[in-house]
Amino acid sequence: MTNADLPAPDDDGDDLFFLDERDEAESAAGTVETVHRWKMLIVDDEPEVHSITKLVLSDFAYKGRPAHFISAHSAAEAREILARESDIAMILLDVVMETEDAGLTLVHHIREELKNRHVRIILRTGQPGQAPERAVILDYDINDYKAKTQLTAQQLFTTTVAALRSYEDIMAIEANRRGLEKIIEASSSLFRARSMKLFAAGVLTQLSGLLGVGPDAILCVQRGPILGGQSDGLYVLAGSGRFEALINESATEHVEPAVMGAVVACLESRNHHYSADHCTLYIRTPNNRENVVYLRSDRPLSDLDRELIEVFCGKISVGFDNLHLYEQLHRAQQGTLAVLADLAENRPGPVEDAATAATDGDSRVARTLRIATVAERIARQLHAAHRFPTDIDESFLAIIGLAAVLHDVGNASVDPAILGKTGPLDAAERATMQRHTVAGGDLLDRASRLTEGHTHLHLGAEVARRHHENWDGTGYPDGLAGPAIPVGARIVAVADAYDAMTRERPYRAALGHEGAVAEIRRQSGTRFDPVVVEAFLAVAPELPAG
Repeated sequence: MTNADLPAPDDDGDDLFFLDERDEAESAAGTVETVHRWKMLIVDDEPEVHSITKLVLSDFAYKGRPAHFISAHSAAEAREILARESDIAMILLDVVMETEDAGLTLVHHIREELKNRHVRIILRTGQPGQAPERAVILDYDINDYKAKTQLTAQQLFTTTVAALRSYEDIMAIEANRRGLEKIIEASSSLFRARSMKLFAAGVLTQLSGLLGVGPDAILCVQRGPILGGQSDGLYVLAGSGRFEALINESATEHVEPAVMGAVVACLESRNHHYSADHCTLYIRTPNNRENVVYLRSDRPLSDLDRELIEVFCGKISVGFDNLHLYEQLHRAQQGTLAVLADLAENRPGPVEDAATAATDGDSRVARTLRIATVAERIARQLHAAHRFPTDIDESFLAIIGLAAVLHDVGNASVDPAILGKTGPLDAAERATMQRHTVAGGDLLDRASRLTEGHTHLHLGAEVARRHHENWDGTGYPDGLAGPAIPVGARIVAVADAYDAMTRERPYRAALGHEGAVAEIRRQSGTRFDPVVVEAFLAVAPELPAG
């Protein structure tokens, strides 16, 4: 562009001036961080165009944010810049540069190859005849078309503001879309959780990811009245960051006063509270259970953040009720199965009357549930260690405890006199006793045909038949060895043996926790799968015994 190309002064004195080949790109923004500026890319092969654009917009600011200019003197150079700068808001683009259509080819590259639909493209040309406006507007995804002779200082300012306003609106819509996508993804993954603790921990993780804040957060649940000065009923259901160690602890006793005050204030008002460095979110479920999330933030949350929070909290509130009902149902189902399994295993024999059986019933049910607990912990340890990934998934973890409860249901087919015998069994009695595995497997297999999918009855049938198979092939009823034994049966075999060793039997004393652990370790590779034993040893310190 030459001096002859410059527009004449208009009546308002709105002129364009050269900067005499001085590049003052950085002087416009002073000490403001680049990240808070509007990034504008100038693509033109004439240095004067870069200089004059930066001069005219040297004091430009929109919504308190100044401009940050990036220069490219060819379409090829612009491609390199666009490949590494993903947040450019506006491009002032020349048409004719290294080729007659270099600018138009760059537009196609931006929109079709980079898939960048956000950046606003202002096409500028000193030769309008070579790129007719109507054809360019129709054929290329640009946002404005200006002849260089048309761009006075005021027009350039107006065009820039319009482009940035459009870019800001598009980015807000895009952020909203991404936020809603995250909420949908989070909701679907959260609702697959079968544990209230996992669900609550997932809520914190998803909120932190949604807002880009954290990691310090807690989720408190009210288990009793806390208002009116009584706050002993508030517990930490989930925690992350510096609150991670407080899970299941009393919030009043372990959460610092400032955080506790914010949580209680949120409960009292039954509203979300937003501060400069944290927010407290009130989540009330359809069944009127109250939860509060405290989330530490290093920045004030925007209006969009708050809108997304409202949607997210509304979406997941029903999840707390569903999980509570699921856990109640699971406990009821587990208790029912434990009683039935106990009746099958411990029917009163000739020397035991009904009163004695009733007195001891609660402890026997507790022992049955203890086997389920041990099996679940072993399975979760294997899952965490990525062992047997094709067998142990979330659905397996959800039903292994129930399947373990049913492992000896076949004892219902055994003569009570044999079950209650205090001395050693003879060969015929032993053969009869061993047939309880087949009877239990057949019983549960028939029951499983009444259900759809892979339920605890299907897994229970495998466990009932195979939990006395030995890793070295010396077990019963089929003499299976190694990997031929189902994983569920291998897990329950260890859990059942641990339980049996740690309780009194008519013919021997209990070994105690340490003795049972040592014995299971000794039989690794013969009676038990070494990988399952390894998982058992990892969780042994926290297992219930006796």
